[in-house]
Amino acid sequence: MASKLKTAKALAALQKKLAEERDTDKCRISLCNGTACRPYGSNPVEEAFKAEIEKRNLADKIEFKITGCHGFCERGPIAIVEPGNVFYQRIQVSDVPEILDNSIRKKPPIERLLFKQDTDVKSVARQNDIPFYTDQQRIVLGNNTRIDPTSIEDYIAIGGYSALSKALFELQPDAIIQMVKDSGLRGRGGGGFSTGTKWETCRKAHGDIKYVIVNADEGDPGAYANEGLLTGNPHSVLEGLLIGAFAIGSHQGYIYVRNEYPLALKNITLAIEQAENLGLVGKNILGSGFDFSVRVNRGGGAFVCGESTALMASLEGKTGEPRAKYIHTVERGLWDRPSCLNNVETWANIPLIISNGAAWFSKIGASGNSGTKIFSLTGKVNNTGLVEVPMGIKLRDIIFDIGGGIRGGKKFKAVQTGGPSGGCLPEKLLDAPVDFDSLLKAGSMMGSGGMIVMDEENCMVDTARYFLTFLEEESCGKCVPCREGVKRMRQILTDITEGKGEMSDLDLLTELSAHLKDSALCALGSSAPNPVLTTIQYFKDEYEAHIKDKKCPAGICKELIKFSIIDEKCPGCARCVKTCPTQAITFMGKQKPVVLDQSKCIKCRTCYDICKMGAVSIE
Repeated sequence: MASKLKTAKALAALQKKLAEERDTDKCRISLCNGTACRPYGSNPVEEAFKAEIEKRNLADKIEFKITGCHGFCERGPIAIVEPGNVFYQRIQVSDVPEILDNSIRKKPPIERLLFKQDTDVKSVARQNDIPFYTDQQRIVLGNNTRIDPTSIEDYIAIGGYSALSKALFELQPDAIIQMVKDSGLRGRGGGGFSTGTKWETCRKAHGDIKYVIVNADEGDPGAYANEGLLTGNPHSVLEGLLIGAFAIGSHQGYIYVRNEYPLALKNITLAIEQAENLGLVGKNILGSGFDFSVRVNRGGGAFVCGESTALMASLEGKTGEPRAKYIHTVERGLWDRPSCLNNVETWANIPLIISNGAAWFSKIGASGNSGTKIFSLTGKVNNTGLVEVPMGIKLRDIIFDIGGGIRGGKKFKAVQTGGPSGGCLPEKLLDAPVDFDSLLKAGSMMGSGGMIVMDEENCMVDTARYFLTFLEEESCGKCVPCREGVKRMRQILTDITEGKGEMSDLDLLTELSAHLKDSALCALGSSAPNPVLTTIQYFKDEYEAHIKDKKCPAGICKELIKFSIIDEKCPGCARCVKTCPTQAITFMGKQKPVVLDQSKCIKCRTCYDICKMGAVSIE
């Protein structure tokens, strides 16, 4: 590593040297080693690449790089070969020698490892031509594929920390804040408040000691956008934090990371050490006279600690519980000092705004909702993963163009945005723009970027019950509306899914929701009714079927369904007999329909899922 940088000129010189050393003609293989690719086996693939390169003495010909998340988690392990932008998916250890051969000798890409949507005839070789990527605008996530997140030199080589240098030596704090305000950046943590205004308020708050905080406590089930960013490009977050601290007048920062993100913890901790060693964190940064130190704190995994005041209480060593915000945290936050908290994605946007200008950023996205947003696209969709799209894009474009549509050719039913407290939006809203205001108007919210797609086999009453169960378990219990209100709503929903509901329950759920929204102590409580209210609003027929007809149209609620064998369709193959966990199905001989004993059936759906003949029905 280079010695400590004492001037902006020294940083620029190092940047030029490192950029020149990145030989553009050399074959480069970037292997994704993000959290999602690891379970698919990226670590053995990484070892195989390293061993094969050493064995064949290819280090001079091939630059092999381990990177953070590439986004297309559905297809891991993933590698990109340059030049050529060749995208290889689902790589196995046995594929490694052939990939190296083809890359060195510039042979045509390996057909079996290329992307092909199930319904497509032709495969796609270039990453930039794959539908999952073509409709994205990856201004924040894009560098994940270009750098080794454990190398500060990699980050500097692509221009990293030049925005910090510009902020320190070319801009005044007020000008930085005005630039952030002019960009229109709104906090990506869910609230959508103007980032520049928040910074300005904190800068003007009374007190010499101020804090800046990174919220990396991403607790929404299925959401991992912040994890992917903090793991894949930690220096971008750190640089944004440094710029924010300088603008606000803070000299101490905290990065609050949930302990369930070990790779993110490791990479951001290493990034801070590297920045300290180069003089980019610490005393007199680059000779500017600006001092800043930062420490990493591990969260214990409480969902409520994603809320700002609960997070700050946890940082102080107290129980992670929210408090009423009679006075905002930008005036009295951590240890009663002015504190500016933004989430990972918000901080990572800052270097881009400083480098490219507010006008550049404000032209991306939609009016009043500039920039891009990263979503964790999951659920019943063909292409799952991290997607970064311009604000204002339609839900339909994300789900059907980027996501590749619904799995198994089934029918789309709903999409939930914003995590467990988000609303469930129906098909008629597929053309609604995805931005803070439109989602709120529809009864949902942006949240931290969760997006769960549901198909015709999802029961919306059961979905609302599921999310209320999660929220009940994660409620800190400090305020009565949330502690008792969410619990009572979950009990009512459970009764409905068990055939014990009454039509008056819908009015009671609506009334409880109103009370919860008005009186819960924090946003986690006040947003908890969203799944209930939107499912009642958009899928009331399903509630009526459960209550009036005692039926579950989606065939999910066990108390309201019964599995049966359709004799004329059953060939007697006995696959269901072998997999039934309670021996409820009896083999009656070849080419004879099996017999299902209802008294033994636990309605686990195993027989329904395994039968290829459609011989099991749900009534």
